[in-house]
Amino acid sequence: MIKRQWTWTATNVLLTLQIIVGIITLFPMGRLYVYALGLKDVAAIARAGQYWRLVTPMFIHFGFEHLLFNSITLYFLGNQVEMIIGAKRFLALYFLSGVMGNLFSYQFSMNYSAGASTALFGLFAYFVAMDYLEPQNPYYQAMGQQYKLLLVFNIVANVFMSGIDMWGHIGGIVGGLLGTVIINAHYRRNNRQYFWLGIGAYVLVATIIILNHGIL
Repeated sequence: MIKRQWTWTATNVLLTLQIIVGIITLFPMGRLYVYALGLKDVAAIARAGQYWRLVTPMFIHFGFEHLLFNSITLYFLGNQVEMIIGAKRFLALYFLSGVMGNLFSYQFSMNYSAGASTALFGLFAYFVAMDYLEPQNPYYQAMGQQYKLLLVFNIVANVFMSGIDMWGHIGGIVGGLLGTVIINAHYRRNNRQYFWLGIGAYVLVATIIILNHGIL
């Protein structure tokens, strides 16, 4: 029997932090501190300037099932992406996706929200973007088509499900697509115009949301 050894990849570090926070909040006393740990709260961000709440929700989950599902997804999907692009680029993509997802949620939803799914949807979007950026690569073609259908199915399902932050998921996809353009262009080094175009588009969207919250 071949045993799979645990290695401290960037994915597994994120997963460990997520599980630690999740376990704390599963206990009755821990639930009292869920808000303080950093839920997305529109009022706290807009009025008190607590912009760190655009990052911390990625590590907070509502209940055991929410934590379990996102942890399993992060373990397999995260390690898959990290193996392809490396730890630094993976972390950049993960946080670009998660923050953009929380920005969209901040702009279009007044509800409290949390969960790693904003970032996870960005990881799915990575394969969709690479399908277009490298159309001759059969691996990206297969994975891109598979995850494209998965994303469409999830967004449609979100419309009919309560308690789901659909805007966070959509924002995660947008962040993942833009993040992939940035990372891919930086990696190839001969597409510097796309690198700056991707950064410019990301910053522009983020700035519009922060400065004009409630107008869009």
